[in-house]
Amino acid sequence: MFGKSMLKAGRRAAAGLIRSDRGNVAAIFALALVPMIGIVGAAIDYSRAVAARSAMQAALDTAALMVSKDAQANPNMTADQATAAAQKYFNALYKNGGANDITIEATYTQNTGQGATVQLTGSGSVATDFMRMAGFYSIGISTDSQTKWGNTRMRVALVLDNTGSMDSNNKMTKMQSAAKDLVDKLATLNKVDGDVYVSIVPFAKDVNVGTSNVSESWLNWSDWESEPPYLLSNGYPTDWQYTGPGSDCPFVSKTHGFTCTDRPATVSGAKSASTIPSSGTYSGMICPSIDSGRKLPGRTDVYYNGCYTSVVDQVTTIDSGRNASCGSASGCSCSGSGSSKVCKQTTYKHYWRTHPTDTTQAKNAAPAHSTWTGCVNDRNQPYDTTNDTMTGSGTPSKLAYPEQWKDCLSATVSGMSNSWSNLKTQITNMVASGNTNQPIGLAWGWQTLNTANGPFKAPAKDPNSIYNDYIVLLSDGMNTQNRWSTTQSAIDARQAILCQNVKDATQNGGNKITIFTIQVNINKADPQSTALKNCATGDNFQMITSADQTADAFNNIFTQIAKLRISQ
Repeated sequence: MFGKSMLKAGRRAAAGLIRSDRGNVAAIFALALVPMIGIVGAAIDYSRAVAARSAMQAALDTAALMVSKDAQANPNMTADQATAAAQKYFNALYKNGGANDITIEATYTQNTGQGATVQLTGSGSVATDFMRMAGFYSIGISTDSQTKWGNTRMRVALVLDNTGSMDSNNKMTKMQSAAKDLVDKLATLNKVDGDVYVSIVPFAKDVNVGTSNVSESWLNWSDWESEPPYLLSNGYPTDWQYTGPGSDCPFVSKTHGFTCTDRPATVSGAKSASTIPSSGTYSGMICPSIDSGRKLPGRTDVYYNGCYTSVVDQVTTIDSGRNASCGSASGCSCSGSGSSKVCKQTTYKHYWRTHPTDTTQAKNAAPAHSTWTGCVNDRNQPYDTTNDTMTGSGTPSKLAYPEQWKDCLSATVSGMSNSWSNLKTQITNMVASGNTNQPIGLAWGWQTLNTANGPFKAPAKDPNSIYNDYIVLLSDGMNTQNRWSTTQSAIDARQAILCQNVKDATQNGGNKITIFTIQVNINKADPQSTALKNCATGDNFQMITSADQTADAFNNIFTQIAKLRISQ
């Protein structure tokens, strides 16, 4: 060995110097050489011991993680089994490390609600070369490693695109399969009740919060009940005061964005009408149809939940006698004949969703909240980008706005739960329809992580546990419609603010939320989504170009989540 040969050479040199008769300098140098060699030798021996301990530490850390994985797969593992497994893994990992007589001991504390722990301790020795001259034949080394899990709990919000384009190229089917598989895998980490919770947030332009919430105080019905905003902003049609039973429909799609129906547009049996009904249940009612979005893009495919009732204001005689006529007068009609012929002009007042005297008419003109299909659109700005509580009566309102949207999703928001079968049923219920509004999905995903505010308030967190919160946002397209716009850049701008707020721990009570985003971009038909890429935390953005890659994308996310769970 190098050390031994060096030692022999030193001894020979010292002996030669002592025999030298060339002067005292040689003798003095010889005497000084012995401690010098000892110091250098000790440093070499200690450096070998340090290297051996570092190798032992690395092997022990990896062995501890592997034992923890075994323990999670086998919750009934005993301390003896943990020790045997640790020794097996360590022996496989620690080869030619330089230490001898290594022993490994393991302490395994099972998970009883406060987390599980594997504590590994290793000890051994490293034989010396130089220090043995002073009687030290070995250097003892020891180290330990600890892995905890179970006290690191998690909440995962799955925010999944349900827009119409998901119906093509098998995207919806593949996403449903991958999402249900992810739920199953997350369920395996739920060793103690409360370890893992998952929420499901299907989104398109709106999200469906469920009709069971119809009476909740966090809903603001003002938009749902409102007359068409285009009329409020631009005024009523020409001859509005003369429009009543039998009149032509005063609404024109190109001018107003909607036409007329023969009853409230959301009532069963409603159909397009060119004139105002002059008899029957809906006599005199002026009912706007579904909005085309021609004038207000954000209102595309939104129904208006009511009609105007026509109430006679006054009747004025325009002309009378044998030759009487209405001429060009609007709202005029003639009756009688000969000298008794009279032409009269009638003016009307119109009442939205009500009638001043006829309660039956008022009821027929105002569909009840119970006809709501469950969808809500974006909250008022700036609350569309925050997680403020949905309470109060201030301006602007913080509440959620119901909307009678033609493409209201069939799958509803499901709050944080570990009822795995129910969560997967909700994924199965998904049907593709409507335009893309990623921000509203993300906003409600964020809301489901909130333990302080409803409406889908997450279960309280155990103060003795550590929690990791995640949002997984998958979408197959660019943003195309929100409450106000169909311009992508405008919607992306709201999303950028929202994403920044979600990732800001100061807006989450000091809690960090990690966002994973997936862009499903079949054959790269779209450009890379800057909105999704920038929204992701760090490098947690994936773009896949085939529906078949969806499962891999979700598996990648699960792998990252699982790694954080099994190590501290």
